[in-house]
Amino acid sequence: MAKKHKINEMIKAKEVMAIDIDGTQCGVMPLQEAIDKARSRQLDLVEVSPDTDPPVCKIMDFGRFRYKTDKKKHESKKKVRAAKVKEVKMTPTIGEHDYKFKVEHIKKFLKDGDRVKVTIFFKGRMIVHKELGEAVMARVVEDIKEVSQVEQEIKLEGHNITMVLIGA
Repeated sequence: MAKKHKINEMIKAKEVMAIDIDGTQCGVMPLQEAIDKARSRQLDLVEVSPDTDPPVCKIMDFGRFRYKTDKKKHESKKKVRAAKVKEVKMTPTIGEHDYKFKVEHIKKFLKDGDRVKVTIFFKGRMIVHKELGEAVMARVVEDIKEVSQVEQEIKLEGHNITMVLIGA
């Protein structure tokens, strides 16, 4: 949750270290004197460091301060991008062209910053030859080793072999 700043009469300390709007220190003064000084300029006294003794308070326009901090928080959220998990499915008997096509997709997803879950699925009784699926999986790892690393090792889940890759 966002830190709540105390302003003006909400501040409970008897004395505060006041800082002027331009950043110069006004010194330690009684709370009411600091509030009066801020009000004379039509500004607010905002407690910026409540843990010190005496607390540090700054004379500023609280509405503008809140607007700027909210805008900064919003900008930082825009830059954060949640990595999606993309899934690429293949069979152990995949053709050469299809295999190359899928590997190119894996490379593109990794370049975009996504995780890639590679799944080899077995149809019917193909599962008795799981070594074919493991060979395809090993080939995928070998073909994209320069742009990725294995996050989750090869794992057999029912009729599927899965592995998760992340960008290098």
